[in-house]
Parts: sequence; structure tokens; C-alpha cells
Amino acid sequence: MSTACSPAPTAVPGPAQVPVLQVDLAAVAANTRLLADRAQGGLMAVVKADGFGHGAVDVARTALAHGATWLGTTGLGEAWPLRAAGLRAPLLSWLNPVDADWAAAAAHDVDVAVPGAEHLAAVAAAPGRSRVHLHVDTGMARDGAAPASWSALCAAARRAERRGQVEVVGVMGHLGCAEDPTDPCNGLARTRFAWALETARAAGLRPVHRHLAATAATLTDPRTHHTMSRVGAGLVGIDPSGTTPLRGALTLTAPVVSVRRVPAGTPVGYGHAHRTQRATHLGLLAVGYADRLPRAASGRAEALVAGRRRPLVGRVSMDQVVVDLGDRPVDLGEPVTLLGPGDAGEPTAQEWAAWAGTIPHEVVTGLGAAARLQRRTAGATHLRSLP
Repeated sequence: MSTACSPAPTAVPGPAQVPVLQVDLAAVAANTRLLADRAQGGLMAVVKADGFGHGAVDVARTALAHGATWLGTTGLGEAWPLRAAGLRAPLLSWLNPVDADWAAAAAHDVDVAVPGAEHLAAVAAAPGRSRVHLHVDTGMARDGAAPASWSALCAAARRAERRGQVEVVGVMGHLGCAEDPTDPCNGLARTRFAWALETARAAGLRPVHRHLAATAATLTDPRTHHTMSRVGAGLVGIDPSGTTPLRGALTLTAPVVSVRRVPAGTPVGYGHAHRTQRATHLGLLAVGYADRLPRAASGRAEALVAGRRRPLVGRVSMDQVVVDLGDRPVDLGEPVTLLGPGDAGEPTAQEWAAWAGTIPHEVVTGLGAAARLQRRTAGATHLRSLP
């Protein structure tokens, strides 16, 4: 008897066979146009975390074609793929260790943020003349120079500028409470940012770019816009302020792997966390928390099956979830929509976030990082080419 194994299949499974994560670049385009229209100054498209899980290069290219004029990333490692893809728009990186490759940043025309004296010294000592944005902490005790050290940082930056080591082109801050436009901490942040700008000018600096607002403030508070707004979540359909309809750009579908009819009282999944209340049909989907479907949503999440909302029952497992189909069994391979923009009644990222006790940012970036989901991108054919 032969012991030879059959060769592994080489064909890529079709959309009816595996869970699919689809990115809608037309939604990114529409969101960008809306945000660019709201912004009082320029618009920076922040494509950190692989474009919030939607593909950094695709989101960047789409945003630039529809109103954005700048790109933003956190670490320099996120900037290099954008340059490698041929995107030459102005680009800022603002979260780097002190020993980052500042020379490479200058060589690739990447502006860098400077949050303190140590970073300034390192940037100034690197070959090339770096374009820097001084970063002030406006009240989050996170990134950015503390107010007590801001005056000294501005003075040191001016000295480095006179020596030809850096060019201070920007001042930036961040709002910690912008999702609630009425929160008093926003007023404090605006005041502190205005003071930081005056201090920079008094030191002899002339920053052309001044940016404080992210998505929520771009949509709700023109006083924070200055010369540019930085938007990331809004590009992919997330408005933290909940004030403006944006279009979700991510859809997750999974095929039904099996269907069974069970009587009332049937326990489902680990720990028998759910028991059926009546005779019903259960459908199995091969997607779970290993694919970044939030386990914390167990017992609350729903999915769209053949045009109807149906509950996911039992716990979200590593590789699978069970959907209660009720009295309407479906064919094997039937696609079930777990998440989408909500147009057809499917759950949105915002709903998943509420079920899991988190924010939609975590939901979409998690799904976008899931290696087992087959990624498909649509809506790119209408984009004009960019230099």
C-alpha cells in the first residue's frame, strides 16, 4: 500500500470557501472628501497600523486622490512602505525611539516629530538636515514635551536650526478628550497649544505647519484645526464623536461550514455557555478570536444571514463561532456577514465594539492584522495615478 501523501492544493480558495475581509476604497474616498471639506486647513491622512487594518498603501493612495495633502505614520518603519510604493506626498512620522534612523528619514524626505531634548540632540547629530515638528504635550502625559520643558526645547531647536542641523517646520499636539466636544479638557488643550505656539515664536521659530485636531475635532471643533488636521480613524469610517455619518470600509464574511438541527436545551460550545431555548438550526462558521473576532463579544454578537440578523451563540472560540439560524436552515457555503458598513442591516464595527466593551479602532485594526482572513480590496480602479 502506498504511503505517499496527496499533494497540497495549489488553487487559492474562492470567496465562498473561506472567511473574507473586504476593503472598500470607495468608502475611504468618500470619507476623505467629507473630512477634507470640514477641515479649515490641510488634511493629513494618518495611515498608522497598516491604515487601521485596511492596507496603508491603498488607504494612503486613495486619500491623496480625494483631498488629503499629507501622510502620517507613527514609527519610521511605517513610512518606508509608503515611499517604496512611490508616494511622494509630504510625510510625518511622530513616534520613534531616540536612536531611530534619522539620517534615513532625512534622505527619504520624511519629517519627524521631536518630543524632547534627547530626541532633538539625536536628530541634530544625524547626517542631513531634518525637517522637524516639535511635539508638545497638551494634557495627556503621553507623547510630547511637558510644558515645563517646552521653552528650553524651543530654544535648543532654534540653536540647532541656526547651525543648519534641523529645520523646524511644525508644532503639533494631541487632544485627549475630543470625542466629547463639551469636555473642559479640550479648552485647556487649546489654551496650552496656543501658549506653545507663542513660546516657539518667541524663541525665533517660524513653524509653517501647526496641527492639533484628529478625526473627532476635525468634525466638531474648528478652533483646533490650525493649518492642518490629522485624520486616521475617519478615513475608514470611524467617528469617535458620534456626530457625523461616515461609511465603514471593512466587511467580514464567512461561509457556513455545517448546519445541524438541535432540540431545545442543547448546550453550545465551551462551558455550555448557551443552551437553546427551542428547537432550532445551528450554523458553524470557521472564524474566531485567532482571526481577531473579539471573544469579549460572546453572548451578545450577531450576524446577518440571508438578510436576517441572527445571534451568535456560545463563546467565540479560537477558530469558530456558532450562529443560531432559527427555523430557516441555509445551504452549506452560504456567506454570513459578520461585520460591514450596515447598509444591508449587518453589524457594524461600532456594534462589535459595544458588544466587546472596546472601541471600533481596536476591532478593525485587529481584523486587518489577522493572517488567516483572505483580504480583498475593491474600489481602486477609479483612482488616478499619483506621483
